[in-house]
Amino acid sequence: MPEETKKIAGVERNIFWMGLVSFLTDVSSEMIFTVLPLFMSNFLGLSKSVIGLIEGIAESTSSFLKLLSGWLSDKFDTRKPLVVAGYSFSTVVKPLLVLADS
Repeated sequence: MPEETKKIAGVERNIFWMGLVSFLTDVSSEMIFTVLPLFMSNFLGLSKSVIGLIEGIAESTSSFLKLLSGWLSDKFDTRKPLVVAGYSFSTVVKPLLVLADS
């Protein structure tokens, strides 16, 4: 008889924690990216075209990294190191945005 997996709120423990981490990362990203263009315009004095260029480069980089991480995940048949690396990078980099105007 298979062992019962531990559950939180009716779902497996790992799924619950991954969902919570994903939710909090999404919320923090949306809070930052909503005000980032205003910050770049009003405080850094960047033009709309430069802000658009920065946003375009950021989205292109994001798409490329998604493709690369998907390919690596399939090639090495493991996802955990990539997930941990991605969320860790996000957690470390976001607080560094405070240094943007220095």
